[in-house]
Amino acid sequence: MAKLPKPKLDFAAFSRQLSSQFRGLNPNDPASWPLLPRLAICVATTAVIVVALWFVWLSNSSTELTTEQTKEVQLREDYQKKLAQAVNLEVLKKQREQVQQYVTQLEKQLPSKAEMDALLSDINQAGLGRSLQFDLFRPGQISVKEYYAELPIAVRVTGRYHDMGSFASDIANLSRIVTLNNMILAPGKDGNLTMDATAKTFRYLDVDEVAAQRKAAPAQPKAKK
Repeated sequence: MAKLPKPKLDFAAFSRQLSSQFRGLNPNDPASWPLLPRLAICVATTAVIVVALWFVWLSNSSTELTTEQTKEVQLREDYQKKLAQAVNLEVLKKQREQVQQYVTQLEKQLPSKAEMDALLSDINQAGLGRSLQFDLFRPGQISVKEYYAELPIAVRVTGRYHDMGSFASDIANLSRIVTLNNMILAPGKDGNLTMDATAKTFRYLDVDEVAAQRKAAPAQPKAKK
């Protein structure tokens, strides 16, 4: 039985045939191109789109990764702070109680509206008890704050230097808070001194005054989330 001859592939002719399909292509009319160039342009376009999408995805992923890493650092810091607070919780509670007790003591040193007249009398008696002569004792305009009211009193007294020092000490030791401000000493007659000062005393607001003060206060703008 005779053997059939094996077909020989002419690679050179095949290459020339393939390359001939890429010659003379009209870039304005891709539909008229042979099959191979059309397939090549489709594959190239698909590859470009895939690569572009890949880089866009990588860019978004990098941004998200940076954001999450920043959040991680913040969460770690918050965790460390809360852990320290949890460890020292009992100590912080005791400190809070001490602060509340201190605030309560300070509030007790603030007279009420009804006690203001008695406090003004105490200031006057403190000066008279030190043999000082009051040339001026004039309460000013009350300045109302959020939780308390401030009353300035213009004071001018005449007397000896040591008596004035004792008067200032007596004012500091009053059961209510009174401060001496803007003190000016000037020589007077017979070796005495004249002291001009502003005594400031404070009183707490009653419930109605606090409510009126909060109502009169401008509303704070809400923070944007």
